[in-house]
Amino acid sequence: MTDTRAEIREFLSSRRARVTPEQAGLPSYGSNRRVAGLRREKVAMLSGVSVDYYVRLERGNLSGASESVLDALARTLRLTDAEREHLFNLARTAGPGRTRRERPSMSVRPAVQQVLDAVSDAPAWVRNGRHDILAANRLGRALYSPVFDDPRRPVNTTRFTYLNPAAREFWRDYDQIANDAAAMLRLEAGRNPHDPGLIQLVGELSTQSELFRQRWASRDVMHHRSGLKRIHHPVVGDLDLNYESMELPSEPGLVMNVYTAPIGSPTADALKVLASWAVTQETAFTERQS
Repeated sequence: MTDTRAEIREFLSSRRARVTPEQAGLPSYGSNRRVAGLRREKVAMLSGVSVDYYVRLERGNLSGASESVLDALARTLRLTDAEREHLFNLARTAGPGRTRRERPSMSVRPAVQQVLDAVSDAPAWVRNGRHDILAANRLGRALYSPVFDDPRRPVNTTRFTYLNPAAREFWRDYDQIANDAAAMLRLEAGRNPHDPGLIQLVGELSTQSELFRQRWASRDVMHHRSGLKRIHHPVVGDLDLNYESMELPSEPGLVMNVYTAPIGSPTADALKVLASWAVTQETAFTERQS
């Protein structure tokens, strides 16, 4: 994962292969083309750089590439916002004097936990960049109870998705969740390629899951900001939840996820039942400990 040149090479070549001449506004001559997507010469021309320079970039040498060149490549290769960010991250990693980022946090300040606990009517939890759940409110723990029940630690949503058989029933859109999880992890690897915990997690998933190896090899990246999450909870059944992911400015690298449902919807009613169940579970646990 820390072989930046190989990552750059594979990322640029895979994005180039995805763009057709027609998409780039170029004429296509017949259907017997031996090269998938754009040729290097066309990418260089459309990006305003020499062919030799682009070839050097695609071989993994992004060191020294200017922001204007990276922007031009992003436009030519029709990169998404997440892919553009990944390209810039790779360029920073390849640059001279690259400093390693601090290791992702494995805990939250008490004030952050207080914020979570104050959100009493919606499941909420905080994760780091490698998808370890660091803190949650009562309803968040109840909603993700199958994830917390996984004996492996730290609690990690992507490890659960790929290595726990219960994940296929818990995630109603399992294939999409699996795709998104690997793509989000790949984006984090571009930001922080030297994180030992992330390297260990990717190694664990790669050796134990053929599906993860396939998803990881695609080089896809994505942001996780908002959307719909469809869950089958073992206690309250099917839930259709809107989620918002919010970065915490005071805690770089940490994200808070909050799940809601429209008032009066079946999911909102189910969350009330789940909240009652969570109280009974917590009470029973306290009694066992006393």
